[in-house]
Amino acid sequence: MRVTAPNLTLASSWAFMLAALLVVGVAPPPASAQPEPPPVVAPTADASQPGADAEPAPVGAYSYDPAGRRDPFLSLLARGVETLPAGDRPSGLSGLTINEAALRGIVRSRGAYTAIVQSPNDRTFLIREGDRLFDGSVRTITADAVIFMQVVNDPLSLVSEREVRKPLRPSEEGR
Repeated sequence: MRVTAPNLTLASSWAFMLAALLVVGVAPPPASAQPEPPPVVAPTADASQPGADAEPAPVGAYSYDPAGRRDPFLSLLARGVETLPAGDRPSGLSGLTINEAALRGIVRSRGAYTAIVQSPNDRTFLIREGDRLFDGSVRTITADAVIFMQVVNDPLSLVSEREVRKPLRPSEEGR
């Protein structure tokens, strides 16, 4: 004797499961188990607080207090990168940014080092310690590198200056 299960089609099995879920989910919980919503109290304006004339914020409004952390709504891709207007720059070395300056050589003359840098428009400049660029100054020139002090224009940064080292020869780490 062979026992077979009733032949249920896919549609009828889905209908059966849906009906079972509806039966389980339809029954409301007992009235005593439902919590009452908290009463909504409108904040009153206090004349001693600044901004008392302003409209009060709605209940449950979101406000962000950074407390030293970064703002999660600011882009991380553009952080620290500022677009410099071309029209506002002075001409010559004082209009050249540190990132644009390409170190081409270092010369020692009379006991002091002088560096040769090139701008993106193929102009060449001789720089010495203390010379000013658009976004910083030359701190030190050694036999194999130039060290700049760049002004950081990032409101989220804790430092106002950073040290940028431009070596004469590229490092061989990546080879």
